[in-house]
Amino acid sequence: MHSVKLRLRDIPSQGYFTTDQNPKGEICVWGPQVTTGYFKNQKKTQETFHNGWLLSGDVGLLLPNGAIKIIDRAKNIFKLSQGEYVAPEKLENVFI
Repeated sequence: MHSVKLRLRDIPSQGYFTTDQNPKGEICVWGPQVTTGYFKNQKKTQETFHNGWLLSGDVGLLLPNGAIKIIDRAKNIFKLSQGEYVAPEKLENVFI
């Protein structure tokens, strides 16, 4: 896409790193057509943007051909009492 930039952002708590052999991380979007924030909701805007980049909440895997495959959700995680982070989608896929 013209005038759109994509990048991956590390998510250490889930073990996704852009420095891995197969880079993985949260998909971030920047461009003039990307929204500047939520209407009258500064708190949600601050949660959704980082240095001008829109944090999609999706975890992507960078494929060798340059495409990004969505493999997980970054925002749908919760922390167990033992301190471990769990993504419900992974559990749902096991049970399906």
